[in-house]
Amino acid sequence: MKLPNRTIWGYRRENGRVGVRNYVAILPLDDISNAACEAVAAHIQGTIALPHAYGRLQFGADLELHFRTMIGTGANPNVAACIVIGIEPLWTQKVVDGIARTGKPVAGFWIEGNGDIATVAAASRKAKEFVHFASEKVREECPLTDVWVAAKCGESDTTTGLASCPTVGNMYDKLVPLGLYGCFGETSELTGAEHLAAARAVSPEIAAKFMQTWSSYQKDVIEAHKTSDLSDSQPTKGNIAGGLTTIEEKALGNLEKIGKKIKFVDVLTPAEAPARGAGLYFMDTSSAAAECCTLQAAAGYVVHCFPTGQGNVIGNPIMPVIKISGNPRTVRVMSEHIDVDVSGIVRREMTIDQAGDLMIDVIARTANGRFTAAEALGHREFVMTKLYRSA
Repeated sequence: MKLPNRTIWGYRRENGRVGVRNYVAILPLDDISNAACEAVAAHIQGTIALPHAYGRLQFGADLELHFRTMIGTGANPNVAACIVIGIEPLWTQKVVDGIARTGKPVAGFWIEGNGDIATVAAASRKAKEFVHFASEKVREECPLTDVWVAAKCGESDTTTGLASCPTVGNMYDKLVPLGLYGCFGETSELTGAEHLAAARAVSPEIAAKFMQTWSSYQKDVIEAHKTSDLSDSQPTKGNIAGGLTTIEEKALGNLEKIGKKIKFVDVLTPAEAPARGAGLYFMDTSSAAAECCTLQAAAGYVVHCFPTGQGNVIGNPIMPVIKISGNPRTVRVMSEHIDVDVSGIVRREMTIDQAGDLMIDVIARTANGRFTAAEALGHREFVMTKLYRSA
């Protein structure tokens, strides 16, 4: 496969980033604005509402993460324009101002002093303008490496570490040196392989930053809240059914997603956009699929590669999620969910190098507009990460 000059057809945004979808997002600042956002999306074709459960009485680091996720979601290059609706004006305007820094069209509306009906009417008029704007956007030829690609795995089994995760790793090994932005996460799922992950950092400074992040997660989250251990959660029941009986086994397969050659260049907080230039990044995230994907999309990633063994069905409303499986049974009985079949690896009919080339080809086709299985099936899981109880 000839990679250096490989191109795709994407949407070049006002800030220079490349999107592969062209959404007009209707974004609720808080949970009690969901109904208004869904009403706007129901009235105006070509828009998508992103309801969620939080946004009231959050404070401190939890509130900062909420704003970062909201702003990052609206700023994602797959979003052409954005309507923000909140219960009150100040926090709503904060999100609007953050998204506006990208240069894309964005407008905010609030319900206090106006009511749902007036708010929905005003937001609908503006959303219709934004749909006209977005619908006239034309794809242009862009380098494949301008497409930021994130990854996580889910419902893993023995084939995940043998086939689908190494497929993603091979893709990163080939594209990251050419200028691709990549991202992996799942902090708890690196337990038992954390020393191997740290050894893949680009410098001792970044290795120490990773270990501090991993240790804090273990101490402040897992140790502080576990009952006896993680056996009811990590590995999951599906992981155990698939042959992964310990978190250490799961971690070793998980780490295959970062390839054999490249090193990660920085450690990101949840939903933090990368700032050190092209390269592979580690993001501190939950291992829950919808939460991790939501955070990576908020950091600016526009395509997601998702290895699965037992068959996870996750999608995301603004970031297409590509499913890869090396499990012959899953490919057979859950074929409607699988975009990339690499079960030939376990049958010794396909090499990991060939699978990596296939992964790159499907990323390019997805970037050019091909719907993923999750998109075709209507999977739009959008789940905010919450750090602690609200006030």
